[in-house]
Amino acid sequence: MKLGLDAAGALGTPPVDNPKVVGWYAEGPAPGERGTAVVVGHRDTRTGPAIFLNLHVLAPGNTVRIARADGRVAVFTVDRVRTYAKSAFPDKEVYGSTGRPELRLLTCGGAFDRKAGYESNIVVFAHLTGVDREI
Repeated sequence: MKLGLDAAGALGTPPVDNPKVVGWYAEGPAPGERGTAVVVGHRDTRTGPAIFLNLHVLAPGNTVRIARADGRVAVFTVDRVRTYAKSAFPDKEVYGSTGRPELRLLTCGGAFDRKAGYESNIVVFAHLTGVDREI
């Protein structure tokens, strides 16, 4: 689903009542286009595990396939996976363009507090390595 920024300028998230849905920041590049495409999903919800539960286990060299609206599949290779405290989130490093097609996958991570939520964000950094013709 398409995501935008909220009133405070923060990236929105998919609805928590559908834990299998991911969101793409629609004001930025689509996955596979030049620039940094950002995809966000929940780790878990009140009803249980969500789409990005095991995002942290991705490792350099793993591949991520993103189905595009044109029916093609953008194939990305993971460069690194990092966990950042929400209080020290490196916006420019995560959201900034590198001049080539890249992908960032984001979810929550770290310790969980019932009142404050997760203390960190997990970020997967990947770059485009191919485009397949069909899903």
